[in-house]
Amino acid sequence: MAFVKFHQPCPVCSSSDACSINEDGSAYCFSCNTRIPNYKKGDNIEDIKVHRMNSVNEIEGSFVALNDRGISLATAKKYNVKCITNKEGKVIRHFYPYCVAAEVTAYKVREDGKHFTWRGNSQGTGLFGQSTFRDSGKFITLVEGECDAMAAYEMLGSKWPVVSVKSGAAGAARDVKNSIEFLEKFDCVVINFDNDKAGIEAAKKVARLLTPGKAKILALPDDFKDANDMLKAGRKQSYVDTWWSAKLYTPSGVLNISEKKAEFNNREAKDSVPYPWKGLNKKLHGLRRGELMTLTGGTGLGKSSVTRELEHWLITNTEDNVGIIALEEDWRRTVDGILSIEANARLYIDQVREEYTEEQLNTFFDNVYNGKNKDRVWIHSHFGITDIDEIFSKLRFLIIGCSCKWVVVDHLHMLVSAMSDGDERRAIDNIMTRLRSIVEETGAGLILVSHLRRVDGNRGHENGISVSLSHLRGSQSIAQLSDCVIALERDQQSDDPDEANTTHMRVLKSRYTGDVGMATHLLYDRETGRLGETFPQDDTEIEL
Repeated sequence: MAFVKFHQPCPVCSSSDACSINEDGSAYCFSCNTRIPNYKKGDNIEDIKVHRMNSVNEIEGSFVALNDRGISLATAKKYNVKCITNKEGKVIRHFYPYCVAAEVTAYKVREDGKHFTWRGNSQGTGLFGQSTFRDSGKFITLVEGECDAMAAYEMLGSKWPVVSVKSGAAGAARDVKNSIEFLEKFDCVVINFDNDKAGIEAAKKVARLLTPGKAKILALPDDFKDANDMLKAGRKQSYVDTWWSAKLYTPSGVLNISEKKAEFNNREAKDSVPYPWKGLNKKLHGLRRGELMTLTGGTGLGKSSVTRELEHWLITNTEDNVGIIALEEDWRRTVDGILSIEANARLYIDQVREEYTEEQLNTFFDNVYNGKNKDRVWIHSHFGITDIDEIFSKLRFLIIGCSCKWVVVDHLHMLVSAMSDGDERRAIDNIMTRLRSIVEETGAGLILVSHLRRVDGNRGHENGISVSLSHLRGSQSIAQLSDCVIALERDQQSDDPDEANTTHMRVLKSRYTGDVGMATHLLYDRETGRLGETFPQDDTEIEL
């Protein structure tokens, strides 16, 4: 008896993997039932002799119990499975009948072990067991192999029909398509394929072929591979219990919420940190990982100052790694800006920097970037980079490769300029979708800086007009895909110096709290370069 070495496409019918190449050099196609006595890969089919196995004359063998499989004589007779035994009474060959319109046209022959051949013509045949049962009913079970079908039928008390695909997990979808009218006549199809990767994926593919709501997928318990394994282990009742509790197949992304109670009750609170300003915390209850926060404002209204405060805050008030992609400035300016917050002085100005000793500057540096913060701050260092895919690659690396839990991207419209098609709205849609996907995939907190479009009329954003979501430049996707949008407002032209230097923070969107409106006021100190909160006046702390 020749054993199968591997499978490959059939040179006769071009089936993708149905042709078995045997140890003796012969080949056999389970799809077109062609036997090639001597075949070498690459042989021209016109030059080789083939033999079609079409005979289904009365086969040898008799009805016997498949004791090694735990299958009774009654079940073997039900499925019309005959066997050949050796002198010791051991079953060495099974004959599984396959039918077209209730007429047996082929037998799948199983030799001792797992060597399969076909006798007859299997083209057009239905599922194994299909002709055994009436073609309608409440339940039918679909399995991956003939012995599994008989085993499941026996464990279910011979009450419900069980059928099998004829070519395993690889050909399951094709077999089901060919018998879809038969299966659709049942109210419920319980799919019980092998408990391995191939079987699990095949079960989902088959379920998608059936009318929505008809398919249930049975997950075997205790690492059993298939139904026959459970029968041989004496786990009949366990199989029955599992069969009755089979889960309705639902496509990816569709959840049965009643099954999520434990997860709902045991969920962990989102990792969050408070903002450095009490007014924002009252509105937003902190910054959260797994969310996209967009900071927007007109030119010269304090976006850079607010961003620096947030970067310094995250570095010095958390133990999380922080990543920064500042596309409009060199990494040194980014470092100087954050150190200026630490020093309460505008160190990015040379004249101010010269007022400090090297030792003082080193202390500021170590307080922020060394000591407990060593190896926690990662900054994108390629000013002027124009390749959008490279920028996103670096963003993913900061989050995944450098374990950054928070990333600041400054700013959105520099990303847009890296795209060459000239359609700003479409470019923003694409970028926001990619940013949203990264946040969902990684669970990182992303702070995005965005610009505002010009407004009509005599008064612009530099005159302190109120900002709305409609002022976001380029696309509605900025608002739609952000979890939170914070706008900065300031009247630079005010005659009142305090008002001219006060940035008003307005929450335009908060998916988490739903609380929007004016949050706080920040007065810019020209001596220190810091933003001091002037509103609200009370000291109420917000529990995050």
